[in-house]
Amino acid sequence: MPTPREAFDRLRRQWFLAAQSDLDEDLFTEDLVVEMPFAAPGRPTRIEGRAAFIAYAQTGRATLPVRFDRCDITAAHDTADPDVIVVEYELGGTVTTTGVSASAPFVGVLRTRDGRIAHWREYQHTLAIAQALAAA
Repeated sequence: MPTPREAFDRLRRQWFLAAQSDLDEDLFTEDLVVEMPFAAPGRPTRIEGRAAFIAYAQTGRATLPVRFDRCDITAAHDTADPDVIVVEYELGGTVTTTGVSASAPFVGVLRTRDGRIAHWREYQHTLAIAQALAAA
């Protein structure tokens, strides 16, 4: 059974580093909940259900003018709950319309169930993201 760290690493390799537009449904439980408490205005702060999240993520990836070049894990913290980790990471990418490189820090709280991601709460540095995209 994959650990929460292994589940995040699988997501990291598939979604961020391989730039796949199709997420593997097997990464997530059917009743997945994704929360983004500090989402930019106009963006959802909560998405419920695997199908809803995958649809949202695929649409976002298709319209985002960024190629992710790196996803560096700066720290991973185990918790008292063996199914939960806190991951600090930095996404670096290139704005495809301008060639400008930028990065932004993130913190994710990841809960797994049966080796799949069941709950993902992501705290984004929305100002850094907005500044990078403003150059697009």
